[in-house]
Amino acid sequence: MKKTSSSRLVISQELNHHHTLYAGRLTEWFVESCFICAGKETGKPDNLVCLKIHSLLVKRPTQGGEIIDFENIVVRTGKTSLTVYGRVHSATNDHHIAEGFITFIFVNQFNHPTPHHIVLDETTDESELALRERAEKVFSFGLEERHGQVRSDET
Repeated sequence: MKKTSSSRLVISQELNHHHTLYAGRLTEWFVESCFICAGKETGKPDNLVCLKIHSLLVKRPTQGGEIIDFENIVVRTGKTSLTVYGRVHSATNDHHIAEGFITFIFVNQFNHPTPHHIVLDETTDESELALRERAEKVFSFGLEERHGQVRSDET
């Protein structure tokens, strides 16, 4: 699958009481970058809704003035769902900042899940294959958490 990327400059208005990037803002930017990736893949961002943020692991604080890069890739597809992996790193000092997975559902004009017809491409890239395996695990765990509340058309 194609990777998408975007960048942000961390300015003083985005900082918390510790003078590092506010986690809520990082989460907002993370969701947005994953959504853009899914939207580009489907070609119809208006038909996407967020089902679940499976994880967002913040590995280190981000200082004001840093430029941070978001890299995203679709790593799992179901009939109506897409799971995107996101990675955040500092372009300023090349530190790994955060990573996680988000699943989106493709819906029709009545907001009912509908097939998106996206199929993962074949890859031999070891890191992408490992991300796909991790995505299957986090998605399956999310289904178990919901105690069978997921309809069959969401997979």
